[in-house]
Amino acid sequence: ATLADRDAIGADDNVQILLSTFNDGRQALVFGVNPLGVQMDGTMTEITSVSGGFANGVQARPQADLSQDFVFQSKGRVTPWGYSVEIRIPFKSLRYQSLPDQSWGINVIRHVQHSGFEDTWTPVRLAAAGFLSQEGTLDGLHGLDRGLVVDLNPEFTQRTSGAPANPADPSSRWRYDAGAPQLGGNARWGVTADLTLNATIRPDFSQVESDAAQAVFDPRQALYFAEKRPFFLDGMDGFTTPSNLVYTRRIQQPTFAAKLTGKVSGTTIAFLSALDDRTTSLAYDPLTGRGGHNPLFNILRVQRDLGTASQVGVTYTDKEDVQYSNRVADVDGRVVLGTLYTANFQAAASRTVSATGITTAPLWGATLRRNGRRYGASYSFKGLDTAFVAGAGFISRRGIADLDVNERFTWFGAPGGAVESFTFNPIYDLTWKYDYLFHGRDAIEKKFHLNGNLALRGGWSVGAALLLETFGYDPQLYQHVYVARPPQLGGDTVAFTGTPRLPNRDWVVTLNSPGWQWFSGNLMYIWGQDEDFDEWASSRIQVVTASGLVRPTGKLRVTPSFTLQAYGRASDHSWENATRITRIETEYQLARPLFLRLVGQYTTTNRLALVDESRTGGALLVRNPDGTYAPLGAYRLNNFRVDWLLAYQPSPGTVFYAGYGSTSAPDALQVGQLTDT
Repeated sequence: ATLADRDAIGADDNVQILLSTFNDGRQALVFGVNPLGVQMDGTMTEITSVSGGFANGVQARPQADLSQDFVFQSKGRVTPWGYSVEIRIPFKSLRYQSLPDQSWGINVIRHVQHSGFEDTWTPVRLAAAGFLSQEGTLDGLHGLDRGLVVDLNPEFTQRTSGAPANPADPSSRWRYDAGAPQLGGNARWGVTADLTLNATIRPDFSQVESDAAQAVFDPRQALYFAEKRPFFLDGMDGFTTPSNLVYTRRIQQPTFAAKLTGKVSGTTIAFLSALDDRTTSLAYDPLTGRGGHNPLFNILRVQRDLGTASQVGVTYTDKEDVQYSNRVADVDGRVVLGTLYTANFQAAASRTVSATGITTAPLWGATLRRNGRRYGASYSFKGLDTAFVAGAGFISRRGIADLDVNERFTWFGAPGGAVESFTFNPIYDLTWKYDYLFHGRDAIEKKFHLNGNLALRGGWSVGAALLLETFGYDPQLYQHVYVARPPQLGGDTVAFTGTPRLPNRDWVVTLNSPGWQWFSGNLMYIWGQDEDFDEWASSRIQVVTASGLVRPTGKLRVTPSFTLQAYGRASDHSWENATRITRIETEYQLARPLFLRLVGQYTTTNRLALVDESRTGGALLVRNPDGTYAPLGAYRLNNFRVDWLLAYQPSPGTVFYAGYGSTSAPDALQVGQLTDT
């Protein structure tokens, strides 16, 4: 056990209490404590999925979302026979039914760190359609009264920004701007036992940890960064929607926001309204500081319980920004069929008004899952139109339809043996451009993955996979790209036309270590032949991701990670594009409510001048608006980022932060600049 920060005890032995205060078998509050009394808390929502792949083994229970914090008391002590913990949870920290007499669902989980095993208070079968529905009950609750629940958190923020006096010369003298102090605050009111109202004015998010850099594996897909801001995290489970139609990071710098969340008579309600800063408007001109108005967001999500474990929900979102508006309406549901099967469905439509006109577009999907102990499967068919826009959501890639068949076969070893289980997971996936599907055209992507995972005694797991894929050429992705044909081919500049289809064959190995007292880690290595979107050619690929958790003492935690992604040309064996991301996060727990965090991240990208690798070998060009052509030249980018944060949090809602962040400090590592040649 370690004296860790709040919610950072996942690698320790711990005990978790699950309270389903609405006794619906669908959601629960989680209160956890390690042997030293350090707390973790959050929410757990019932999900069903077919676990597998080269990095996963058998299906496990749903994991808790630790983004929310609750006020409760805890103590722990290590004893000769193990450890004991005490937990005291005030009613003011809970939301529950407005009934004179009620029953709650309850379960207790004991997590054993060295083996990764868990014990539960009630007998639980993981081979089932639900985990929370197998909890016990806490009966005889009556006369519950949590009194007046009001939290007021005023905020005072002083921000100082520094930059080179001459932006064109990073080595020039730095100029600092202290800026005006900013006042803001948060308020929380328990309207009833099952409804809570939150509001914020100019919230301060400076304490939020910076996002870790991500490598881009497919330029057609947007990168997803999780929400970390406290105001939006509270009650976030009520806004969870299939296909990420609600993504609160679209609200960038709210001037004011309010939300109402809770559950009344089997109906979950979540409403959010926010006024964003004017600088985030589509009409704002950053050069003049003029134009635009405060964008307005409204989000409503309502879910109704059906039967013992099924649910249906509706979602409405809108965004208003000067002459632009976007509205999305959605209906979705989850139906439990017997003890092993679940079915999910979703249908949504968007309406977008802009200067170019009005567009409407659909999104739809259906999934059938079986979650057995030895055999599991998932069959899904989903699609969204090219014109579908979710102004308050996150759509990774539009204009596609996808058919996915995912099966899992698991064999278990003898009790006490070296091998605990082996999982074989074949996946077959077809992806069409949305219009292709309805005109009988071939799928643009075809994937057949053969995954295996071996779980060994003591917490080790080893995975391997063979990925067989083909990718079809998409002209729209390269509509502005041209080729300077070499003299022997005519010496002309022509529109780029790629090879019709590229075959892939990749190999994957993974290794995950046990959660030892001082160290745990994981490694993934991918190599083989893969598509290079930069030049639309088959290339050699190498991908390495490695991360670990080092705990030299009970107070110090170091989390290093490294990512390498490189594509090599077949013609000359050069590395056309290589990205390396090295990140080290160090936390020192000075005392239980006080910690110091230091994050360092170094990112390098080296890219050669792009050529038509698969056909002519000529240089690739992009056409400018004035009709001239510019080469897609070589560049080298290096970025070194340092953030530190000192945080004092005696209880949720009472915090003090002091920190520093730098993304462009003029040091020795900031050596590369964008250069076209």
